[in-house]
Amino acid sequence: MVHLHERFKAFLKSRWLVFVCAIWIQSFTGIGYLFGSISPMIKSIMGYNQRQLSLLGVVKTLGGSVGFVAGSLSEVLPIWGLLLIGALQNFVGYGLLWYIVHRRWSGVPLWVNFPKNRGPVVGILKGFCGLTGATLIQVYAIFNFPDKASLIFMVAVGPTMVVIAFMFVVRPVEGHKQVRESDDSSFLFTYSICLVLAAYLLGVLILEDTLNLNQSIITLLAIGLIILIVLPIIIPVVLVFFSTPQPSSEEKLLANPLLPRQDTSELILSEAEEERTSELDALPAFERRKRLAHLQAKLDFAYPRPLAMAMLQVIMAFGFFYYAMGWPGQIYVVTVLIGLGYGSHWAILPAAVSELFGLKSFGALYNFLTLSNPAGSLIFSEALASGLYDYYAEKQASLLLQNPISTLGQDKSLTCLGTICYSLTCGILSGLCIVAAMLSLVVVYRTRRVYTQLYGSSNSLI
Repeated sequence: MVHLHERFKAFLKSRWLVFVCAIWIQSFTGIGYLFGSISPMIKSIMGYNQRQLSLLGVVKTLGGSVGFVAGSLSEVLPIWGLLLIGALQNFVGYGLLWYIVHRRWSGVPLWVNFPKNRGPVVGILKGFCGLTGATLIQVYAIFNFPDKASLIFMVAVGPTMVVIAFMFVVRPVEGHKQVRESDDSSFLFTYSICLVLAAYLLGVLILEDTLNLNQSIITLLAIGLIILIVLPIIIPVVLVFFSTPQPSSEEKLLANPLLPRQDTSELILSEAEEERTSELDALPAFERRKRLAHLQAKLDFAYPRPLAMAMLQVIMAFGFFYYAMGWPGQIYVVTVLIGLGYGSHWAILPAAVSELFGLKSFGALYNFLTLSNPAGSLIFSEALASGLYDYYAEKQASLLLQNPISTLGQDKSLTCLGTICYSLTCGILSGLCIVAAMLSLVVVYRTRRVYTQLYGSSNSLI
């Protein structure tokens, strides 16, 4: 019984349990991606045109991105305090939006637990966050609400309940002392779950769009979705209850960054913490050199993260150009390529910032970077894309109704059809992605010394 109690305490302190709970929170808190599902409802009820709706989207993005205040507070408040504040903000904000639509009223960084796996942690969390919209829609389909505006109410209540449920679990748990050789396979399993979940959601959405499914089948599909989301809990359960704990000396040896004696070559890990490990010095000379050679071999394959960003921006440029040219299957090609580039960008950028500026005040730095979202939305969505959309919509309506364009300005339900609506916008964005790729290469050149110190010789860093 005592042994089981100790295992349960270890389970509560497991960094993988924290990571899985963070995944669950992210699976229901990326509600900004749900704006496309609720915006038609808001547009019709509130009588907005496309420009007004885009401006609302910019404000939504601005509210979700001005988080440098929360990032600064993360250095003072505990993580559960920040999560509670976010949950209350979500409930009040979307609760008021639901109230308005009903016409009842007019008018923290988790890689502190995974210091050597910053990229995978950020990528997985952003992946689950990006699936929030499709996830909430499927959960919403279970209840079969007659009123579509109830989706907004569920967005206000559901994520709030999830965040409050796990806000005391998501916390630092001395993850650097829990490093295991099974980390790679655990991350691979979590990656696989994320990919399977994305493919599952895509298949479900296609089925719902092409077939007339009854409520029972929809409920079964939603239950399968929930099972996939819960499945990562297997990792901490197996590691704590069904695996043999490593000796404490080996855990420290694997966890602490290594700096060998003066008679060996200098080795600097990504944490840039110069610590000497007594357990390493106690090993035989052959074993010590073997471990150092193994680590150095891994580092020799390193490359600057901004280089990956440049490559992804070129891919996004091709996706925008493909749509602008009106080639076959453009909507599918642009969706895949832009989604790949955008998601990868926000998985790489936080890790790159942590490498270049460190983890001190990282919350404020990261949330300051997210201001690029509302800034870009204001310029390219509200000003550029919406203006061109309304222009072509009015032009099409004038050709159809043979009325002067000036008399159509009062029509708030104009709709543009065809690729012409966004082709010019995508062409402009394609050029801007090329410029961004060139700027990323400049960053690669300017930071080559930093990455050389972090990851190895400059021969591997261009």
